Amino acid sequence: MSAPTTTAVSQVDVHDPRVDPPPEGWAAFRARCLPPVWDYELLRREAWLAKNPPVLAVVREGTAIVGALSAMVCRSWGAADFGPLATGRLRPRWAEVYLPLLSGHPACVFDDGFTGRRAAIREFERTLRAYAGPGLLGVIYRAMNPGLVPALEGRARVTREIDPTTVLVNRYSTVDEWAGSLAPDVRRYLNPDVATEAAFGRTDLDPHELAVLLNAHRARQDERAWAGGQRSRIGGLHLDTRSPVASAYLDALVRRPDVLTRTYRAGDGRLLGFSVLLDRKTGCALHHWAALPSAAGGRKGLYVDGYARCVAHLIAEGRPELTAGRAMLPEKTALGLGTRGLFSVAVPRPVLGR
Repeated sequence: MSAPTTTAVSQVDVHDPRVDPPPEGWAAFRARCLPPVWDYELLRREAWLAKNPPVLAVVREGTAIVGALSAMVCRSWGAADFGPLATGRLRPRWAEVYLPLLSGHPACVFDDGFTGRRAAIREFERTLRAYAGPGLLGVIYRAMNPGLVPALEGRARVTREIDPTTVLVNRYSTVDEWAGSLAPDVRRYLNPDVATEAAFGRTDLDPHELAVLLNAHRARQDERAWAGGQRSRIGGLHLDTRSPVASAYLDALVRRPDVLTRTYRAGDGRLLGFSVLLDRKTGCALHHWAALPSAAGGRKGLYVDGYARCVAHLIAEGRPELTAGRAMLPEKTALGLGTRGLFSVAVPRPVLGR
């Protein structure tokens, strides 16, 4: 990635994907710097099908896009309607710079060579404050990489380290080499007697079937996180502003040529599990994994084979790393994944833009 190296920022514009056309130059910037979830059509579907719709802030230097932030302007945790219109500017609300569908990746990204990050962040806050109106209470930057923290910190801003994301650095020449590093009680779940199929750009899947399985899986993870005490941290579930993953979103996602979807099915055709892998030259990301629990007829340890297949792709394509999100940390550690630190920064309204 390349970009201008001066620190001047000409402007920050906020776009509502539901009603605004894609920003000029967005497709090229997205392809160069961002994973597929930033595709404008996916952002549009996510916004229409979310309780707290995201908006896209684009940072330009001259006419060139040098950065982007995805922000949800949130009304409440218990909102019932989806894709709400931007009304009630006096009503208290807050903004979250966050990728709820890819929480281990920051929703604030700049070109590598761009050095005006701090100024760009302040300009973003001023622009968002004007866009959201006087009811905006502040901004929470969730799940930021350590390299972004210096540009976000400042007087009266609260910074806290949160649960890390998981990452497997590609140091392997074969899948067997990786599998040989696993404990025997983990390896025994490899190559289960289950029908599996994988392909890029799949058009043979029922997105409703995928969404039902995925949302049930996420609900079980949430219950597990509550039991583990994660609700007490910035970014924890007591501040959960996510919406269920919609079938229309998954339908568009799995059809993409850079998205590898694997399914596992029982002999009667019932879906036992599936994975969605985002594939880029800079690395792979396990975007979604979901499976039936064994108590409901699923296969115990099916995720081990799911990860093995992702690792096989990682090695075969020579990608530098595989990221796999923030949940199931003990299980992922047993699969050889390490961690990468993440931080959240809370900025109250009086210091926005300062």
